[in-house]
Amino acid sequence: MSNTSLFSERLSRRAFLGASALGAASLGLSACTTTDVAPPMAAAPTNPATGDPAPADPASGDTASMYAARTDEGYQLPAIPVAKLDPRFVRQIVADPTGEKPGTIVVDVSEHFLYLVREDGKAMRYGVSLGKAGFGWTGSAVIQARKKWPVWTPPPEMIKRRPELAKYKDGMPPGPQSPLGARALYLFRDGKDTMYRLHGTPEWESIGKNASSGCVRFMNQDIIDLYSRVNGPAQVFVRPNLSAAGKNMAVSNRTAEPIDAGVPKDAEFLK
Repeated sequence: MSNTSLFSERLSRRAFLGASALGAASLGLSACTTTDVAPPMAAAPTNPATGDPAPADPASGDTASMYAARTDEGYQLPAIPVAKLDPRFVRQIVADPTGEKPGTIVVDVSEHFLYLVREDGKAMRYGVSLGKAGFGWTGSAVIQARKKWPVWTPPPEMIKRRPELAKYKDGMPPGPQSPLGARALYLFRDGKDTMYRLHGTPEWESIGKNASSGCVRFMNQDIIDLYSRVNGPAQVFVRPNLSAAGKNMAVSNRTAEPIDAGVPKDAEFLK
């Protein structure tokens, strides 16, 4: 995260709830910086059934189009400078390396990849940013809620440490500068909010690094794409690597403060 970020201080979280037969590694939720806003652009193509932006499979589009500036839900997203992106972290279809059933999401902490398993033996792979050392976990969870352009509300613990955030005690308005970006997918375990999220960030240059202060963050264009593909509860596995041993490590027992005040009341709960 840049030195000029409004939220450059590492955001802490509470323990990832419950036990699982999976293990510990770096992962966390981010705070994002304010970025310049691109001039208004034409709206991206939408799915006529839902009104959401239509998923763009890389097989049928070019990288510049996938990461072009766009208008989304009335907000202006700037283009990602694709010439500066590591090609490994560009959204792309790959052979599925996870062995999981279609619809499952797997985060490979060692490579900074997130896979959404497809029906055809393939997976959609996204580059992601993960948490700094000492704030990590591996394990399993379920996406049970989601929100477009979520309001971010700092919890009382964070406001106590950073009184300048008191102005956001009732919520920071959504927008490109928000810590949760264009979309948030909320992770639950045993029906309880873990306080971990998959979410967007304007800081595209952090992708592929341990630079965030929270769960798993994406370029905003990528979290919009993933959001459009997750239409019901989805199993999420966060693994230190994709080896057989990586699937069988014990969950780390960590304690931390939450990143935000919880799932917003107007979030969509998935059934």
